[in-house]
Amino acid sequence: MLEFYKNQEFDLQKIDEVLPNCWIKAIDPTPEEIQKIADLGLPQDFVSYPLDADERPRIEEEDDGTILIVVRIPTSNAQDPEIPYGTMPLGIILADKYIVTVCSQPTSILDAFASGKIAKLSTTKRYRFTLRLLMSVTNRFLDALRDINKLTDELEDMLSSTMKNDVLIRLFKCQKSYVYFSQALKQNELVLIKMSRLNGFKRFEEDEDLLQDVITENTQAIDMTSISSDILSGMMDAFASVISNNLNVVMKILASVTIIMEIPNIITGFMGMNVNFPGMLDESPAVPALILCLLLLVTCIAIYIFNKKDWF
Repeated sequence: MLEFYKNQEFDLQKIDEVLPNCWIKAIDPTPEEIQKIADLGLPQDFVSYPLDADERPRIEEEDDGTILIVVRIPTSNAQDPEIPYGTMPLGIILADKYIVTVCSQPTSILDAFASGKIAKLSTTKRYRFTLRLLMSVTNRFLDALRDINKLTDELEDMLSSTMKNDVLIRLFKCQKSYVYFSQALKQNELVLIKMSRLNGFKRFEEDEDLLQDVITENTQAIDMTSISSDILSGMMDAFASVISNNLNVVMKILASVTIIMEIPNIITGFMGMNVNFPGMLDESPAVPALILCLLLLVTCIAIYIFNKKDWF
């Protein structure tokens, strides 16, 4: 799907055809749409690269000055809905007369730009437009991290009361999102550093300051991801130890109860054998009561010893 936007007076508005100094928004373009963009004089590979789900962030520059910037952006994971967020590539092509964004799926970042929610956008200032788009990408990472942190707090409260496997599995899924974010943000940082060396982004002081702000926000997102991931890893290790300890306690209690219950079996088994006891033990009607008293006494002694040794 191709959409075209251009500044009309002071607002960014949708137009019906490609015009000079317009923004071309390509979402999962068909081969025909890719060819249509290539017919504008843009490298066809620049359009197809960001459609690869495993594409790494990078910058490429053609001899005519056309620049491809590929970054990874946060997105909900359609393949596994239990994973809160994943990442996908976003391509930004800066040509002489056009700005082209290419993405394999719709994203709220581009939708916010297209809807006019971002003030003072200018498609004629291509480098500044790109920097503001990258700032929105970084802010989206921070918002997504806050969402994941809120979810992990809820799961932590659930785990402290239930200890069910499905809660642990959901925490593992959150850990995956942190890993995806960590790798994406570190790779995006390398792209931002390379951008700071391009003359186009240093032409105006406002653009240079905005680029430094993007780098700062990206660094904050990296630190936030690292801290959150470490906290979650430590929490999961702690809960794993608690679960293992609880299992050991249960097994210890069961083993102690089994041993104590075996004592009466041993005594009654021995007394029930065909053994002739001397004197009154062989004929007295009080023998069963004596045996029961003996069982109770030995059992109580065993319980006392086990309790003293803290074997329960």
